[in-house]
Amino acid sequence: MLQDQSATGTIEEIRAKSLRPDISLVLVARSLRAFGDGYVAILLPVHLSRLGYDAFGVGFIATASLLGSALLTLALGLVAYRIPRRRALLAAALLMLATGLGFAGIDSFWPLLVIAFVGTLNPSGGDVSVFLPLEHTVLSHVVADQDRTAAFARYSFVGAFFGALGALSVGSVDWLAPVVPPSTMVTALFGLYGGIGLLTFLLYHRLSPQVEAGTDAPPAPLGPSRGIVCRLAALFSVDAFGGGLVINALLALWLSERFGLGVATVGAIFFVTSLCSAVSYFAAVPLAKRFGLINTMVFTHLPSNLFLILTAFAPTIWIAFGLLILRSLLSQMDVPTRSSYVMAVVRPEERPAAASVTAVPRSLASAVAPLLSGWLLTVSPFGWPLVLAGTLKAAYDLTLLRQFSAVKPPEER
Repeated sequence: MLQDQSATGTIEEIRAKSLRPDISLVLVARSLRAFGDGYVAILLPVHLSRLGYDAFGVGFIATASLLGSALLTLALGLVAYRIPRRRALLAAALLMLATGLGFAGIDSFWPLLVIAFVGTLNPSGGDVSVFLPLEHTVLSHVVADQDRTAAFARYSFVGAFFGALGALSVGSVDWLAPVVPPSTMVTALFGLYGGIGLLTFLLYHRLSPQVEAGTDAPPAPLGPSRGIVCRLAALFSVDAFGGGLVINALLALWLSERFGLGVATVGAIFFVTSLCSAVSYFAAVPLAKRFGLINTMVFTHLPSNLFLILTAFAPTIWIAFGLLILRSLLSQMDVPTRSSYVMAVVRPEERPAAASVTAVPRSLASAVAPLLSGWLLTVSPFGWPLVLAGTLKAAYDLTLLRQFSAVKPPEER
């Protein structure tokens, strides 16, 4: 018996070591995509405004993009247990390449709307794409329960950090304006987004066959975990709808119109707030170990929602900037903890399906919200989307605490 346990332990150690290069590839790919998402979220309203489209048009494109991502993720969730993860990631990377080239070469609204719908364009600045459930599944199978939250924190950190660099880089449109026409810079940056898709493809092409074998049981559709996953998905959709009202593309537009800011200044603001979010991911790990995943999610999220509401009433850009910094220090701590919690409360073989099913309602809800937000900004310059978003997200927090505080992950039992 002892020999069998020793042999099993040795096999697991060898398997974990062999998977580490694959995890590194996932993190590098996540970093590259985050850099592209970081500047595209700010570049999108600049590009569409240059073409003559108003806030409602920006919201329309953003809604199409998020809705398309949601439907693609839903399709993946229905067949996730049948499709090799590596093959799905390669296909998504090629779709990212096509999206960048499409936005670089087309100016007409309706073709852009179609490309946004079928492509990987991310106007939120975060990761709401089809990549997310696939990468989450890979991560959750490699680490032990007690290390899972820390692994998701690292994954979230590289996303936020390189997303911040991407947001800062969009200032090149203003910085190089005396030398390079802004229209040319915008086209080049969308082309770079497509190039990032190609680099991501090359990285995923190097993944080993072992990324398909994360558990002794083969991947399966949702079974015993269906009830809890559906309840979580419903709650996550409320939070996502609130977040969709203040996606980076529309928040950048509101800041520009409310305070008369240029592209470089808005990019710098998102650079700082994204860095604050990146640091907060690591703070979530000890908090989760001390207070639990659900408590960490709720009691860091609630005050961040208050700061978001107050930002709408800020009389100056400096006060608004300060409130956005305070919000960013707290608002994203629920990202690694939420991902860790979902992977913890379902069976290992159900993780691919659970990751997709919980991501889909979030994407669908966030897809509808930008259209409403864009309309609100067209009707009134006041930050009504910020107030509505903060209120909805606070309601989500309180409901999550009430319904799931007693449902503990394995490391908390």
